[in-house]
Amino acid sequence: MVPLGLALAWVAFTMSPLWSLYDLSQAVRRHDAAYIESHVNFRTLRLSLVRQITAAMRVAAEADSDLEARDRQRLGDAAYGLALALSESMVTPETVIDLLANGWPDKLDLERPSDTRPEGLAIRSVGRLLPYYTALEMRGFRAVVIPIPPEAPRGARTRIRLRLRGLTWRLVDIEMADMLRDQIAAKLGRAMARAKIGATGGQEP
Repeated sequence: MVPLGLALAWVAFTMSPLWSLYDLSQAVRRHDAAYIESHVNFRTLRLSLVRQITAAMRVAAEADSDLEARDRQRLGDAAYGLALALSESMVTPETVIDLLANGWPDKLDLERPSDTRPEGLAIRSVGRLLPYYTALEMRGFRAVVIPIPPEAPRGARTRIRLRLRGLTWRLVDIEMADMLRDQIAAKLGRAMARAKIGATGGQEP
């Protein structure tokens, strides 16, 4: 009986993030910025987005065969600064709601690919939680990663990380979908191109 009891307790525990996910989805639906403010760790979220954007920009720089190693390093440093500035505008309660509502930050000047359809954190009934439960990944006892939406191809998913703090699961990370990172890389790439011109000009006597 003890093993069965432990198994049932574990199942109940792994289901507990779903109730926080449901509450989060309702806050997104209501555009409840106050709820988002109190249930999101904006510091860790900002750091995560900086890492994601900087990595995407460095990949773009590495792919530019016209860049010398010194210029690539300079542009890599510029990418961090640009990513930091962009993360400041992206990590607000309103923009988090915007991103989770349909998987795309519509408030930012980023063109969504025409062959995609808006899909976000829409949980209109408790029964809708089942696909999220089968797709979630427990990371130890205090963290869980959940793809949004769970049925979408991996490259089109937004992946969120919830961490247990006390008795509450809080949103601490949003891993952007590949197509969104590509659009951000393209946007910042244009700024990096201008930085490249400036770097080249600075070498001239």
